[in-house]
Amino acid sequence: MNGDGEKGARGPGAHARKRKVRIGGASGFWGDSALGPQQLVAHGDVDFLVFDYLAETTMSILAGARLRNPAVGYATDFVDIAMKSVLREIVERGIRVVSNAGGVAPQACARALVELAQSQGVALDMAVVEGDDAMPVVDALRAASAHAGEGAFIDVEGRSVPARLLSANAYLGALPVRAALDAGAQVVVTGRCVDSAVTLGALLHAFDWSADDYDRLAAGSLAGHLIECGCQATGGLHTDWETVPDWPNIGYPIVECMADGEFVVTKPPGTGGKVTPAVVAEQLLYEIGDPAAYRLPDVVCDFRQMRLSADGADRVRVRGARGRAPDDRYKVSATHIDGYRSSAMLTIVGIDAVAKARRTGEAILARTRAMFARLGWPDYGAALVEVLGTESGYGPHANVALQAAREAVLRVSVRHARREALELFSREIAPAGTSWAPGTTGATGRPSVSPSIRQLAFFVEKNRFAPAVVFRGERIEVEIPSGGDSAGAGDADAADRNPGSAHRTPPANGGDPARVPDVAPDADAAPGADLVEVPLLRLAWARSGDKGDTSNIGVIARSAALVPVLRAQLTAECVAAHLAHLVEGPVVRYELPGIGGFNFVCERALGGGGMTSLRNDPLGKGMAQMLLSMPLRVDPRRLASIPAGA
Repeated sequence: MNGDGEKGARGPGAHARKRKVRIGGASGFWGDSALGPQQLVAHGDVDFLVFDYLAETTMSILAGARLRNPAVGYATDFVDIAMKSVLREIVERGIRVVSNAGGVAPQACARALVELAQSQGVALDMAVVEGDDAMPVVDALRAASAHAGEGAFIDVEGRSVPARLLSANAYLGALPVRAALDAGAQVVVTGRCVDSAVTLGALLHAFDWSADDYDRLAAGSLAGHLIECGCQATGGLHTDWETVPDWPNIGYPIVECMADGEFVVTKPPGTGGKVTPAVVAEQLLYEIGDPAAYRLPDVVCDFRQMRLSADGADRVRVRGARGRAPDDRYKVSATHIDGYRSSAMLTIVGIDAVAKARRTGEAILARTRAMFARLGWPDYGAALVEVLGTESGYGPHANVALQAAREAVLRVSVRHARREALELFSREIAPAGTSWAPGTTGATGRPSVSPSIRQLAFFVEKNRFAPAVVFRGERIEVEIPSGGDSAGAGDADAADRNPGSAHRTPPANGGDPARVPDVAPDADAAPGADLVEVPLLRLAWARSGDKGDTSNIGVIARSAALVPVLRAQLTAECVAAHLAHLVEGPVVRYELPGIGGFNFVCERALGGGGMTSLRNDPLGKGMAQMLLSMPLRVDPRRLASIPAGA
């Protein structure tokens, strides 16, 4: 432990005398490396270990798993891999653990962890946070709506919520986690909560922050946000990837937090990766939407004036988060089955491989469509042919030279309302190896057919839920402040209430993805300066992520002198035009002056997103990389302002 408080302290305010608390982010998703918890426990000198497993796509997977087997529905890696390797040492060192690995079955997760502890002869005080299951609430709301004649129950996009849902879970906040730690639990397992709540709950307990100390709650939420994706805070996915040392031993992130809300992002000594303001800024912008109104159950955060500064080697100090009261609703994430899906892949080798691959994909679809018609079945709900390795995702910006590649990977993805239709599709992939293009290979058996699980979201008043902690056989009810007016802070129209902070555009180019509007020159260039055209990569770092069918692209200028160039040329209209082959909805630009950053929120950008999308990149991880190829014009003297190594 770090020596600033009593080792293994328990109970409310037990850590309140600490000057600082160190929290390690041991997992960024279900499937993350087993290295994280082992590294942080052995070398991180941490007080708390937090695990985040529940991406929206993961909830869909867990809901599907529970559909097949009611006894499952939690992130099994947490028990079978992560905790199994470090449980004894965690108990010996007095490290406390918070994890949302419970998924849609937190009690099943807890039982499995108890069995693990018993098998290792370890005594474990463990609590479970319950109350996120929204299925009973949805049923009651639907019945009340029908009884009142108010029409269909709709989601945030105005669509009717299906009558049969696989799952519906509210994004709970940090107060139940705090209550579990206050009660004395060493390990806390939750179901669905916001990703940052596992960290904020630990800080609420450690520093005894009040539930209305919104600036500190915003800072603690940001600390959690920065480490919730594991190594993305320590050089993982960094734009300048070639500068990140020792990938095999990359360090997992640690936040070293002070009672006033200021904190430092770092990593265990002697590990790979790097922690710099640029790396942290990329993660700060990751999936936050409007930085003036990052809506969480405990607080609405404003990150526009955040400041990041180097604080020594692999240490970045973070300050400037502001917060205000949350509203009176929880966001609910739900899933339902929307037909079935399947994806097939083949490799095509030889001259004209790309053309052969495309013709093969089209032939598979034409043949199976004809078979469907003879059987009286409808057409595919959606179908997509991609030729990987030819920049097919880049649309009109693809490198023409790659069309002459002599090796290509064909990917054909489809959705259909009937499982048997996709089983027929699955059978018709292998015949391509003998029927059509020479050089066809790579078939690895019939592709699987699985339910197409669609995610949707809606808001429900907090007073309809009763979060509670189950600890030592007792149920502890957790009081949740009602929050403010649901029409206030954090709603979908927050950008309109912040003049100058957001820049909106309708869908790009009237549907013409090839037309890119003229961009403004370097507005502040010296008169007569000869401008040079460079890719955005020369001027900025960028990171992209997803929320459902929305892509979030964060861009940070490499120097303050380049911010005016980005402001003038990297407009919402230009981004919408550059990505028009992928983005069907509007694009909104937000600015973060504190870090020289811009955040682009692109709606209807991921083909449905998650397990619904047929794209090879359903989560939009490559969209920032595509945007970094966009050309901008700049005075060469501004390029000289970029620090060495940036």
